Amino acid sequence: MIDFARVQKELQECSRDIEESGIKVTLKSENIARLTGTIPGPIGTPYEGGTFQIDISLPDGYPFEPPKMQFTTKVWHPNISSQSGAICLDILKDQWSPALTLKTALLSVQALLSAPQPDDPQDAVVAQQYLKDYQTFVGTARYWTETFAKISSLGVEEKVQKLVEMGFPEALVRSTLDAFGGDENLALEKLCSG
Repeated sequence: MIDFARVQKELQECSRDIEESGIKVTLKSENIARLTGTIPGPIGTPYEGGTFQIDISLPDGYPFEPPKMQFTTKVWHPNISSQSGAICLDILKDQWSPALTLKTALLSVQALLSAPQPDDPQDAVVAQQYLKDYQTFVGTARYWTETFAKISSLGVEEKVQKLVEMGFPEALVRSTLDAFGGDENLALEKLCSG
């Protein structure tokens, strides 16, 4: 059984220093086992300036079993599937410890963006590019960050206006767009499902 008190405490911990860390964890629905993590791209990497969304599912055995995490934002990285967003990271598998938290797991994922491990890839094509043509890898990773992980403020206002015109309250539209990293389609899906 999931330790709900612990999860609540972890959510509070994340929201306490969001300005410092940039790491955010929010409920995806009423179900506390379904969460969305948000991490900023690390400075000095091709992911800098991007905001990355991660789907988090807590298994019944949490915190004794690791959370299941996968990127919903497309990422070009050797240890992240460019197709599914699956993450190859030891602490999300056999190196998990109940002493770790959602925040430390997200910090580890953020650190992975800074220090790819191409010898233990999740995406072999990206790993080969990283090892054999590093400049092309950096260019592709930057392009994907610009295309999939950056939210333009002008675009946000246009999206808010469009969704408000559909009859949704502005405050709800803004919070839903924020929860889904500005993804208008996911936000609309959530707004329509109640």
